[in-house]
Amino acid sequence: MNAAEHAVLIVGAGPTGLMLASELALARVDVAIVERRAAQDLEGLRAGGLHMRTLEMLDQRGIVERFVSQGTIHRAAPFAGSMLDTSDLPTRHNYFLGLWQVHVERVLAERAREFGVPVYRGCEVAGFTQDRDGVGVRLSDGARVRAQYLVGCDGGRSATRKMAGIEFPGWDATTSFLIAEVDFAEEPAWGFRLDATGHSAIGKIDDGPRARLVVNERRVVTGEVPTLEDVRAALVGVYGRDFGLQGAQHVSRFTDAARQAANYRAGRVLLAGDAAHVYSPVGGQGLNLGLQDAMNLGWKLAQVVRGESAPVLLDTYHAERHAVGARVLRNTLALTAMQRADERTEALRGLLLDVMRADDARRQYIAIIGGLDIRHDFGGADAHALVGRRMPDLEVTTNEGPRRVYASLHSGRPLLLKLGEPREVDLEAGAGRVQVVHAQYAGEWVLPLVGSVPPPTAVLIRPDGYVAWAGQGTFDGLDEAMRRWFE
Repeated sequence: MNAAEHAVLIVGAGPTGLMLASELALARVDVAIVERRAAQDLEGLRAGGLHMRTLEMLDQRGIVERFVSQGTIHRAAPFAGSMLDTSDLPTRHNYFLGLWQVHVERVLAERAREFGVPVYRGCEVAGFTQDRDGVGVRLSDGARVRAQYLVGCDGGRSATRKMAGIEFPGWDATTSFLIAEVDFAEEPAWGFRLDATGHSAIGKIDDGPRARLVVNERRVVTGEVPTLEDVRAALVGVYGRDFGLQGAQHVSRFTDAARQAANYRAGRVLLAGDAAHVYSPVGGQGLNLGLQDAMNLGWKLAQVVRGESAPVLLDTYHAERHAVGARVLRNTLALTAMQRADERTEALRGLLLDVMRADDARRQYIAIIGGLDIRHDFGGADAHALVGRRMPDLEVTTNEGPRRVYASLHSGRPLLLKLGEPREVDLEAGAGRVQVVHAQYAGEWVLPLVGSVPPPTAVLIRPDGYVAWAGQGTFDGLDEAMRRWFE
């Protein structure tokens, strides 16, 4: 049997896999997806929100309104039972977007279809072997696929990760809880509830008879498919009654297990999303972290596949995203611990809420949770404060008129933004692949947790929106940065 061939094969058509597929297709890379589900419909409710940095990245591709039009904007972030104002964060998207994963997936799946990405549905990866030229993949239906690279986006129980022999250290679950849409015969106890096992909540759906709930289970359950009776038992355990529970749909089980892959790359096999890291849903980090993984990996993998960059560029994917993931793991462990209902934890929550009344502390926390504070460590001690950080979405003035910086990233190509008086610079490396935009900007440069920074005269921006180089009155170091990232 002849094997189908693709440059990249992605395992899993969840948000991370779909985002990565679109990034590769945008870069004109032949990519396909293997997905065990026969259709895109989700089995149960999943994550329910997009964070600030994720929204910025979607804006960088010109598709953020597809999500915003379907979601609910919240200019407040939950912390220790209170809500913190987000409206003064220095970003166009100074809010969190409430949008269930089923809608996120549908939008991303539609975009992948627009690019013509093929999906092998109803099958899984049964095995694979690597050699110096690629990966030979055997599917569960007997088909074979050959790819230069294989990317596991197949969730926390990732078969790809296990078959690649990548370790997954971390912490086992200490609690589990259920999320579902339910029908009650009686009026339930609306709102939040905190007890020894953590938070539970029951809320109305569009003022109708149906409710959405999150409820802790009295014993830790992992790996089992949740049922209506599991929901009933959890309700009785927390509330003492089931409120005449009549039915439950989209039932999912989550735990506070926290694990991270020891390496995001093993030769020609890479991991992204939950295959690389799992966390407690507290703080809503998982889905956002996966989409950001895809944005970081997509352009790098595309350059390697097209022969524009050496495979060593892929090592920067692990270096950057593993560090971000490790910090998120630490943060979610802390937030999960703060959900306890004992008096000591209650005192800790009160103390931290007092601290959060200070604007600097509040903004710092929101920037951390929202992903605005990320700084990749590659600039060196003398680098401009922008290097390694997200590029702000400034509105600059070009010869064609006003333009937002993120509009120049819609194509997925790197950007050299030259500010001030027009000045020619001879680019020795990667010149044909980098857009050059001459512009003027007279406003203030403000970064989260940093404040105002010196205005640069030129900025080299990677396709994922992070600054690779910035200069003040000089182009020293630009060619070195071009060679490092785009050659």
